[in-house]
Amino acid sequence: MNWLGSLQQLGRAVMLPTMVLPAAAILLSVGSLPWDSWGFESVSGIATVAGQSLFYFLPYLFAVGVALGLSNQAGQAGLAALSGMIIYDQVLSQFGDGSVQPASLTGIILGAIAGITHNRFKSIRLPEILQFFGGSRFVLLIVGLIAALFSCVMLGIAPIIQSLLDMIASMEYQLGGFGLFLYGILYRVLVAFGLHHLLNNVFWFQLGSYETPGGQVVTGDLPRFFAGDPTAGYFMSGLFPIMMFAIPAIALAIIQEAREDLKPKVYKTFITSALVCFLTGVSEQIEFAFLFAAPYLFIVHAVMSGLALWISYLLEIRHGFSYSAGAIDYILNFHLSENGLLLIPIGIVYGLIYYYLFRWAIRTFRIPTPGREEGSVLEDWVGSIPYQAPLILEAMGGKRNIVQVEACITRLRITVHNDRLIDVSAMKALGSAGLIKLGGGNVQVVFGTYSELIREEIAKLLERDLPQVLFSAPVQGKMLPIEDVPDKIFAGKLVGDGVAFVPENGELLSPVYGTIMHLYPTMHAIGIQTPEGLEVLLHIGIDTSQLKGCFEAAVKEGDVVEAGQLLIKFNLDRLRKEAPSLVTPMVITNPDRVRSWSYAPFKHVRKGQASVMSVVLHEDRNVGGVEA
Repeated sequence: MNWLGSLQQLGRAVMLPTMVLPAAAILLSVGSLPWDSWGFESVSGIATVAGQSLFYFLPYLFAVGVALGLSNQAGQAGLAALSGMIIYDQVLSQFGDGSVQPASLTGIILGAIAGITHNRFKSIRLPEILQFFGGSRFVLLIVGLIAALFSCVMLGIAPIIQSLLDMIASMEYQLGGFGLFLYGILYRVLVAFGLHHLLNNVFWFQLGSYETPGGQVVTGDLPRFFAGDPTAGYFMSGLFPIMMFAIPAIALAIIQEAREDLKPKVYKTFITSALVCFLTGVSEQIEFAFLFAAPYLFIVHAVMSGLALWISYLLEIRHGFSYSAGAIDYILNFHLSENGLLLIPIGIVYGLIYYYLFRWAIRTFRIPTPGREEGSVLEDWVGSIPYQAPLILEAMGGKRNIVQVEACITRLRITVHNDRLIDVSAMKALGSAGLIKLGGGNVQVVFGTYSELIREEIAKLLERDLPQVLFSAPVQGKMLPIEDVPDKIFAGKLVGDGVAFVPENGELLSPVYGTIMHLYPTMHAIGIQTPEGLEVLLHIGIDTSQLKGCFEAAVKEGDVVEAGQLLIKFNLDRLRKEAPSLVTPMVITNPDRVRSWSYAPFKHVRKGQASVMSVVLHEDRNVGGVEA
């Protein structure tokens, strides 16, 4: 794994523990209500203590979360990290001077040790008399010993590390608004690579320290804000105008600049994304809509983000969030803010600037944002996520290409054996807003807030050997529902069920692995049998059986063909003139063997493009075979 891929994995891992913080924010907000005047004095204390306890044990959450993230959710690694934190806490409390307490950085380090140790030694074999401690048990043993040694070392260097972090925080604060400006730019740029969680973890959870009235020391801008530190919140407040107003304004600009015939579909997709960003601060799906099409516009967006933090600093605005800078966190934590109301007019001005700037740029530079051209629309999926997951898995290169699949809020983070096998066009057709290859087989695919659900479905497919057959596009052109074929026999599914295509060139490829079972004399149609027993019929055009000399076969009956292999060449110009229609059905003539169907969006496909159709067979009828 290359260094960028390693950072990606670590970035995903450190994000996991922060998912519990919204619960802490809600509890603290509940605790701030005037329960005494309502006659429920204890409620305020209980809610406040409950919320503060999550921040107190945040280092433990980071240790377990990082260990789980780096070990592909292995429970032994999480337990090892937790035991390591307990050892560290007790050693410092018994032998330290009390100046250093468990911190988020400590949790991350011990979590990384546990995760890496698990990956390295989970299958270790010891001599027979010691094998009880082999395998995953060895991970618990070795991490416990490492944690004890680590704790001894940290007794001496922890104060130095904390002083260094405090010095960095002091330097950052001395830069004032310009330091926040630089942070805002770097944060936005790292979003493109999915590495912003690493940057945020430093500023939000490690830099700066504050001792509460109760004697507890908390570190980082975010915990200090919720603990009442009057100097905390500057690294978060300037993000509210961006998330609540500026990025939703980009979505509105994309909608307005879409073609009129595509605008309804674009509206449905991007108005939802705008609301999600406004309420929760999840912004990647909108940002990726123009990141690749206009990277220079993303640079402007990054600079504007930095300016927002600088402006909020100059106006002495302090506000914070537990999750992200959306309206929910803005309202929940408003009682802790200082000059928080000023964020609203700043956000409105930002929203107007972004809206008109992006509309002007999209129109002037003809930026191919979704809805500007046929192939760029994030269309609704045909069917539900469980039925689309096989197509997404095939677009990744199939089961054999997958090493690991994880997800964060808006993107799949996958590791594959060969990233060249990933079909980028198929991913886009299946709803991806963008795809980034980080090298070393590490790839990020942005699917928005459905990413975790997609990961779960793909995990089920990887664990269970479903009897399924996956189809590639047999031609280059537009894919149609079988009901749209201008022929009553095919449209009525009297021959079989499937899909159809309008070809743009004169080549017909095999959509599956199988054997040629029938080649019609005029070569206008061909039948393939897959190892699973499916019988697939490909029929070039409608009523073309009498067009002699128009077709030239590249295979013969009995040949075994691979998906993507050339089957037939045909004269497309002649078909346009003499055939009633170019529409080319691809149907399964024995659909009784199929339990469920799923289709990619009916739009333009490339020749040989993976993941245009997937079928799951009845398990009792599966005869085994090779995946398409």
